[in-house]
Amino acid sequence: MSGLADRLLLRQLFKRLGPGIVTGAADDDPSGIATHSQAGAQFGVGLMWTVVLILPLVVAVQSVSARIGRVTGHGLAANMSRVFPRPVVGILVALLFVANTVNIGADLAAMGAAAHLVAGGGAHVYTIGFAIFSLLAVVFVPYHRYVGFLKWLTFSLFAYVGVVFTVQIDWREVAIGSVVPRFALSGESLTMILAIFGTTISPYLFFWQSSQEVEDEEADPEAGPLLEHPEQAPRELGRIVWETWAGMGFCSLVAFFIVLTTAVTLNVAGETDIKTSSQAAAALKPIAGEWAFLLFSLGIIGTGLLAVPVLAGSAAYAVGEARGWRIGLERTPREAMPFYAIIGLAIVLGVAVDFSPLDPIKALFWSAVLNGIITVPIMAAMLIVASRPSEMGAFTARPWQLILGWLTTAVMAAAAVAMFVMM
Repeated sequence: MSGLADRLLLRQLFKRLGPGIVTGAADDDPSGIATHSQAGAQFGVGLMWTVVLILPLVVAVQSVSARIGRVTGHGLAANMSRVFPRPVVGILVALLFVANTVNIGADLAAMGAAAHLVAGGGAHVYTIGFAIFSLLAVVFVPYHRYVGFLKWLTFSLFAYVGVVFTVQIDWREVAIGSVVPRFALSGESLTMILAIFGTTISPYLFFWQSSQEVEDEEADPEAGPLLEHPEQAPRELGRIVWETWAGMGFCSLVAFFIVLTTAVTLNVAGETDIKTSSQAAAALKPIAGEWAFLLFSLGIIGTGLLAVPVLAGSAAYAVGEARGWRIGLERTPREAMPFYAIIGLAIVLGVAVDFSPLDPIKALFWSAVLNGIITVPIMAAMLIVASRPSEMGAFTARPWQLILGWLTTAVMAAAAVAMFVMM
């Protein structure tokens, strides 16, 4: 009976894993894989401290975004519209749309390149096929069902964890690199640091997690915004924090081992500049041999299929909330036609990136840099909303969330300014 009880308990726990877990899984998208691979290949273990440092920072800002949605019953853009002038919100939403479109295009291009590595054929054809599949899945399949399947593919990323059993590693050097900041003050290193921050603390995740909290609340007949049902606050706000720690902890663990894997394979071998998908896949050869490309492709394709709807959906949530449209991935296209039109537009425009001369791996890296720059004003606006009693009532963001949130904003702003100065 104890075995049955344990299985039932695990099943109930798995069902409870909501926006925080999905957000964490989507954060390990192809852009994250490419950026962390390049960090390990170029700088060895020297930048591993960034992955460790980011975890509490990303938990703070993501839990703030989720808190806003659950407390108010409205997404992030809708709340911003009540605090800031419409032109300011319009600029922030436009920046998000541009960043998401570039990220979608880079993800789709990398997915096409990954499929080409395994099956041959034209990479562009695969890219277009993934774009069509993603769009049809978003439109015709309720997202909770879609993600229920795709999140299992993200476990292929744990192949990077296997490197610790197959490669000689100087764990003392890894420990030092994980806690002691060591980098040359140059344009290259600052760009990489900004890219690592940008691929992990991305603006699309703020809008996504906030809106998904609203959708989960609306789907539960016994739930409601915490401003109207304050008795639910202890349970729901506690859930948001532990769920975000779990989701982002998974994301950070995978990121840590991607950097470590490429550091002890590619960097040691002198391969310090990843120009192609095959070079990134080569880091898995100590674990998987000739199966490296297959594992790499599963990771790229699985996380891409998970992330593209999140990227397109977060853009549609932001635009729809700012304009007062009916929104939601659980609604049919007939019920929310403009909302789904924005999703389709973002994916179609993203496909155009695949036909640019930029290699998919490089496109993924520079989309992370772009996210790092755009995150700064959006994160500042979000923290202002979360600290306003007029919007949040008695449930304004906790001091630790605001302190870490503003620290994150300051660090990313400083990195962006320093990067442009050094370049």
